[in-house]
Amino acid sequence: MEAYQLSATQVLARYKDGSLTVEEYARSLLSRIEQRDATVKAWAYLDPEYVIEQAKALDQTPAEQRGPLHGVAVAVKDVIYTKDMPTQFNSPIYEGHAPRVDAASVAILREAGALLLGKTTTTEFPATTVGPKTSNPHDPSRTPGGSSSGSGAAVGDFQAPLGLGTQTGGSTIRPGSFNGIYAFKPTWNSISREGQKVYALLFDTLGLYARRVDDLELLADVFALHDDATPPPVPFCVRGAKFAMLKTVVWPEVGPGTAAAMEKAAKLLRAHGAEVDELELPPEFDDMPHHHRVVLHAEGRVAFLPEYRIAPDQLHGFLVGHVENEHKYTRADQLRAWDGMAALRPKVDAIAAGYAAIITPSVPDEAPVGLESTGSANFCSSWTVSRSHVY
Repeated sequence: MEAYQLSATQVLARYKDGSLTVEEYARSLLSRIEQRDATVKAWAYLDPEYVIEQAKALDQTPAEQRGPLHGVAVAVKDVIYTKDMPTQFNSPIYEGHAPRVDAASVAILREAGALLLGKTTTTEFPATTVGPKTSNPHDPSRTPGGSSSGSGAAVGDFQAPLGLGTQTGGSTIRPGSFNGIYAFKPTWNSISREGQKVYALLFDTLGLYARRVDDLELLADVFALHDDATPPPVPFCVRGAKFAMLKTVVWPEVGPGTAAAMEKAAKLLRAHGAEVDELELPPEFDDMPHHHRVVLHAEGRVAFLPEYRIAPDQLHGFLVGHVENEHKYTRADQLRAWDGMAALRPKVDAIAAGYAAIITPSVPDEAPVGLESTGSANFCSSWTVSRSHVY
């Protein structure tokens, strides 16, 4: 196995037994990126010399001072501030912009000893579904999803074992699905968003990518993520556990691939002794996508006013529509949406409390052909509204 193919936990084991150095690992990753970049185009910024400089410094770190992510490579979405790399939001307004400060998430990764590879591509700000240059590593004719396009593609293509994304609608979960990797959107505000471009404060969430569950657990520990509930026994036994296969109001948009995957998941769980209920949310939940849309537009009106005032001709028309309130949402509409979301959240929790997990689609179907659009977030927005853990 080549070093670039290793998971984060495997890399740490190789460092511990002395069979790999950080510099060797970094050079393997850079070679993989060089080989694949013309096809995947996952990076908005990458400086190989700086990567090697970091790697050499990490190799000089005494064993007793090494952090829990010592020498593990992380791809960082280009809406998250990095003091030594540009942060450009895929916007001509911020081309070459270098804030010279780390976001809270990046500061935590540095302290943990991570190797920061570079900045990955995103849709503009990341608020549109207009795709960046990035393609799906499994089929370059298809989108990798968005807005965390580059992080999802880089992890899916073995260019990094871990990645940071963000989610306001479906921007972490959708690329996870399309690139065939694990994606985790933790509970809202459980990881600091300081140093990220704001779109909607009530929804914006830092997201995590990995190719293995134990790597996600490693990241969760670094970010001090803890659940109030008692964790299930390890190993978790599917036999006797209860699961829900859940359909939301957007189920009519589902494609044949997703429908077949849901059916197969239910069949496999039952074959292994699990109890599986097929549920539809009550009609009162039908308003969740509307609540998301109202709040998104209302908060986007505030978030993108500075860019609208500075350079309106360089701002995507979708964001101009936010600022100009093209849908004429009122303050009263916004308050009704807030109250509606608040009323539904405990009801979601009550439903979830009866199950080991709820399984619901993350995307309408397989990754769409074409790079013009990153695909629909409709299957994610209700769960972003609920502020739940989403994988």
